[in-house]
Amino acid sequence: MKNYRIWGKRPYRVAVVHGGPGAPGYMAPVARELAKNTGVLEPLQTKDSINGQVKELADVLKNHADIPVVLIGHSWGAMLSCITTAHYPDLIKRLILIGTVPLGWKDLPDFTPTRLSRLSEAERVEFLSLAEFIWDGAAEDKSEPFGRFIRLITKSESYDLIPMKDEVLQYQLDINIAVGLEMRKFTGNDGLLKASRQITCPVTAICGDYDVRPAGDVKESLSRVYKDFKFFLLEKCGHFPWMERFARDKLYEILKKEIV
Repeated sequence: MKNYRIWGKRPYRVAVVHGGPGAPGYMAPVARELAKNTGVLEPLQTKDSINGQVKELADVLKNHADIPVVLIGHSWGAMLSCITTAHYPDLIKRLILIGTVPLGWKDLPDFTPTRLSRLSEAERVEFLSLAEFIWDGAAEDKSEPFGRFIRLITKSESYDLIPMKDEVLQYQLDINIAVGLEMRKFTGNDGLLKASRQITCPVTAICGDYDVRPAGDVKESLSRVYKDFKFFLLEKCGHFPWMERFARDKLYEILKKEIV
């Protein structure tokens, strides 16, 4: 799989970074909308380690973007963007974090109870069945069930989801497991907090009030670390604001002002 796509025309001074890990392509709607006004680069992560993804992202920016860029990261992509910015500050003009976690979390909480409470009984049964199958350790292709599992997570973390085409190019369970395990160790050792303290560019955080990641904790922890910091709270909005009926327009309004 090619590890980047381009949207619109040069200059490519905006880049959108997907999360997952292991779900390349789902930021396409954001890239497509922003490309109406400016060129957008969409890096696609293919490496199975944090260091590998950091270097890959930096290389894609160096080779294909008009640096310095405004880097827009979502979820794990927000964390990856922070780490990359800390290591390669000359590449980044501004950092925009969508659906990020609070800094200083030693252990990432188990969001499963909240997710299950937001699903129907049939969906809860499917969710638990898929989770058991995906993580059973058997060596077989699980990309399709992993995709179904992620779509259930997306539904459970959304306030009022707009039906949209699934634009993930390839669900990569091996990358999700490898990077996910490393990410837990990284945050447990305050790796994200330490990286964030090295960032000097302006930082903007955008959170939904329905996201399982507590917006208040995000605002408080980031405002203590970043000197040039803005925070936007989207109402009636979960983890994927560009898919939210009540928040999508506000998200794009904020992004278009922040990337100028």
